[in-house]
Amino acid sequence: MTDIERDELVRRLDDGTLTIVDVRSEEEYAGELGARCDPKQGRIAGAVNLDLQELMELTAPEIEARLGPAAGAEVVAYCHSGSRSALAVQILREAGYHARNYTGSWHEWSRDDSLPSETGRPGGS
Repeated sequence: MTDIERDELVRRLDDGTLTIVDVRSEEEYAGELGARCDPKQGRIAGAVNLDLQELMELTAPEIEARLGPAAGAEVVAYCHSGSRSALAVQILREAGYHARNYTGSWHEWSRDDSLPSETGRPGGS
């Protein structure tokens, strides 16, 4: 499977068969911390957070408990610049997911104000 480009990801934001996984830290995901080179902090709208450090410690059944069944599931992983998400894609594939890397990641997404983004922690905490 090839990486996913921004335009395809934008077209598929409302695709219920696709799960977007932010593999950055919870603080980066919430927009509380991030790279100074990015014009804004936050996450791709609708993305779920599964920190790469945590992902590396999970078994396949534990990953499924977080992301849902792997069978037939398509997942796109992203981070800040595509490096952490490249490793996450390997782990997700080994767990049975059809995983792709968004190499542009938050570094690219944060530069376009027309793209939907979110900040804050889920549940308002």
